[in-house]
Amino acid sequence: MRIDKYLWCTRYYKTRSQATQACKKGAVKVNQDAVKPSREVFPGDSIQVRKNQIPYSLDVIEIPEHRVGAKLVNLYRVDTTPKEAFENQELLKYSQDYYRKKGTGRPTKKDRRDLEDFTDFSED
Repeated sequence: MRIDKYLWCTRYYKTRSQATQACKKGAVKVNQDAVKPSREVFPGDSIQVRKNQIPYSLDVIEIPEHRVGAKLVNLYRVDTTPKEAFENQELLKYSQDYYRKKGTGRPTKKDRRDLEDFTDFSED
């Protein structure tokens, strides 16, 4: 089975075209090699997928005949992604909370003064 179809069948991507684009961009590796979307996948292969800044890693157990339900995905792959990858994602969410929301406009004078106090670049 093609790698893009396998990733779609095991529900890593919503559409097959998204899986194809990920392969073309180099976000998918099979046995440590970047692959094209047409690369065949066999049982025993290890796959690394970078999606939403999380490096997923999985091992292929069996090849599904068609797209499977979410409850049956574990019959076809073993997810070996370390827990630290998901913890790093949580830390990124917290670090982005400080920044202004998109569309709120330019920083105010108070924001500028707060930045100057923080960085000690004020001319006092």
